[in-house]
Amino acid sequence: MADHQHQGGRLRGKVAVVTGAAFGIGRATAERFAAEGARLVVTDIQDRPLHALRDELRAAHPGAEVEAVAGDVSVDADAQRMIAAATERFGRLDVLVANAGIIPLQDVLEATAEDWDAVMAVDGRGMFLTSKYAVAAMLDGGGGAIVCLSSISGMAGQARQACYGPAKFVATGITKHLAIEWADRGIRVNAVAPGTIRTERVRRLPEEPGGQEYLDAIAKQHPMARLGEPAEVAAAILFLASDDASFITGAVLPVDGGYLAQ
Repeated sequence: MADHQHQGGRLRGKVAVVTGAAFGIGRATAERFAAEGARLVVTDIQDRPLHALRDELRAAHPGAEVEAVAGDVSVDADAQRMIAAATERFGRLDVLVANAGIIPLQDVLEATAEDWDAVMAVDGRGMFLTSKYAVAAMLDGGGGAIVCLSSISGMAGQARQACYGPAKFVATGITKHLAIEWADRGIRVNAVAPGTIRTERVRRLPEEPGGQEYLDAIAKQHPMARLGEPAEVAAAILFLASDDASFITGAVLPVDGGYLAQ
């Protein structure tokens, strides 16, 4: 588990943007990156929790350089602003964690065209836009690493994920195609494919119709018979973002308690 015993320096001096950082895996990643010495730009559409995170990170890691940019990754100008904040404040961009996403639980009969568009806007278009501007910044700086958030739903089919699952196949696709496109220019593009993780969103599921039944069923489907923790995904993201993964690109690393091995 990630906490203050990780006062490492695996990202010492590196400049990183983490989208969707206010909660869940994004928040755990920002916390871990700060502990590993990264200079950070954290972004989220929810500005109050985002700025609270910025203040907490600065307090927990004296001397840490953390900037916050509120915005919507699906809006071109906002995505551009998030990346520009890194290059303007810190002079370069080394790492993008393209994490921002929404997770509705719907089957294909429940989901509307508007639901589809909303998920694809954030999880698809938002990842495309932030990656696009990150690649441009990284080319100026001589390379970098992008880590996209896919999912077990972006590698295999699951019920009641008629919009989210296909959007995560987009994440997997962006990862593989951009990896090939920029491999010879020093930009690595990888993804993590989390199983079901105990984020705030997942912990709220019992309040929704059928949510507790869904959680009980999904925990049993993970061979380790439990849900994952955000810090466990953040540790995998850290690895792929770091120089330890220097010969890895186009990989989608499951962090799923064995789900995809079945």
